[in-house]
Amino acid sequence: MQELHDAPLAPLTTFRLGGPATRLVTATTDAEVIDAVREADDTGTPLLLIGGGSNLVIGDKGFEGTAVHIATRGLSLDGTTLELAAGEIWTDAVARTVEAGLAGVECLAGIPGSAGATPIQNVGAYGQEVSSTINEVIAYDRRSGETITLTNADCCFSYRHSRFKAEPERYVVLRVRFELENADGLSAPLRYAETARALGVAPGERVPLAEARDTVLKLRAGKGMVLDPEDHDTWSAGSFFTNPILTDEEFAAFRARVDERLGAGAEPPAFPAGEGRVKTSAAWLIDKAGFTKGYGTGPARISTKHTLALTNRGEATTEDLLALAREVVAGVREAFGVTLVNEPVTVGVTI
Repeated sequence: MQELHDAPLAPLTTFRLGGPATRLVTATTDAEVIDAVREADDTGTPLLLIGGGSNLVIGDKGFEGTAVHIATRGLSLDGTTLELAAGEIWTDAVARTVEAGLAGVECLAGIPGSAGATPIQNVGAYGQEVSSTINEVIAYDRRSGETITLTNADCCFSYRHSRFKAEPERYVVLRVRFELENADGLSAPLRYAETARALGVAPGERVPLAEARDTVLKLRAGKGMVLDPEDHDTWSAGSFFTNPILTDEEFAAFRARVDERLGAGAEPPAFPAGEGRVKTSAAWLIDKAGFTKGYGTGPARISTKHTLALTNRGEATTEDLLALAREVVAGVREAFGVTLVNEPVTVGVTI
């Protein structure tokens, strides 16, 4: 187990932002992860867990405490059951499932980060969410001091949310087990219209797994959502805001604001989100509020490829990024009466 002091954290994040940690431990086995967490808990030391760093906004002052970089490895396939160590690189794991002819996560290709983060955020994109394939999560329970197994139902998944996100100080994800589908080399039914359209099929149809995966990668790359060290549009956390879910009453008030601002013919995106609830598009809200692609003049700007990504153009600080995020939130609220919620986890700062 490697240990460093006054260690830079920015290189461990996709934003490449944030100050140092008092102490940085790199854990390569489940036992090392548990030992580092227990030590911090026993001594009352603040603890920060870092996986792939693709969903973190760390303050410029850094983190006063112990940061544990979970760098565990392990991937096993037993029939249609996939087990991943928390530190496994997610994009590599998706590629292995496609090679094995197993469907269920192929449309989640290109998402940066580690496998252990996927149940926390209930990662989803292009019509798939990990909650539809996760069977069990093995986690260390900091409250009981034991390693436990949580079923899918135990995880309390919802849109970009889970039990792990609801109780961030309690669970440390160690391993994730997925139950995939053998569909004779075909994908799961395509649920996302853009993906189906790009593949020339109707929603609900299946296509060869590799075609589905490759198409998603192309769509993501076109939006700056596939990591590329030479492309500052990918120096981001991907989608910075979640899509708002509104009650029917809130959506009606929102529609009135849209009519007032854009004219009666404007139709905001609307998707069913459960009884009495409607989901709309954060990207649409940002764009229509005047924050177009490439918005900004400083070192932190909206991506030139996608309005939902805030980016570090190379010389930004975390405060630069936060100032931009706050400007966008305030502008959308003023324009449409909807308050955007940030998707990345903030450390030592608030939006």
